[in-house]
Amino acid sequence: MADGTVYLYFKNKEDVLISILADAIGRVVAEIEERFKTESDPIRKLHYLVSVYFEKLGTDKNLALVTQIHLRQSDQAMRRQIGDIIRPYYGLIDHVLRDGIEKGVFRPEIDPRIARRLVFGTMDETITAWVLTGAKYNLLGLIDQVVDLLVHAMKK
Repeated sequence: MADGTVYLYFKNKEDVLISILADAIGRVVAEIEERFKTESDPIRKLHYLVSVYFEKLGTDKNLALVTQIHLRQSDQAMRRQIGDIIRPYYGLIDHVLRDGIEKGVFRPEIDPRIARRLVFGTMDETITAWVLTGAKYNLLGLIDQVVDLLVHAMKK
């Protein structure tokens, strides 16, 4: 496709990047929501939540580069759009946290907003480090370690 043809469908480069993010996060959220219909254990839900996110970005270096680097250099309006796109994923994290607290798996005094930042921030920083090192190691090999760290930070 010629470069100019892209702009028949998108306003600008930022619009292309936002569309890529919306599509990727939409697919991740849909896959996790489907799995959560049949999974009741909060720790397995957390593991699945981390796994799907890491697998999506860890098997597509270009997508990881867009989400972790290019979209971070955006303006205020674009950051609001990014926030709207990622909000459903945050909702899934909140679901896992509430479920874990209600079932007595996670400590009841955990502030869900802080815990959400802990979960997403840990995943986000792990993927960013992987991208910045040139994806020279197996990101998917870190899933169990990340989940173990998160569970032990919140476990009752």
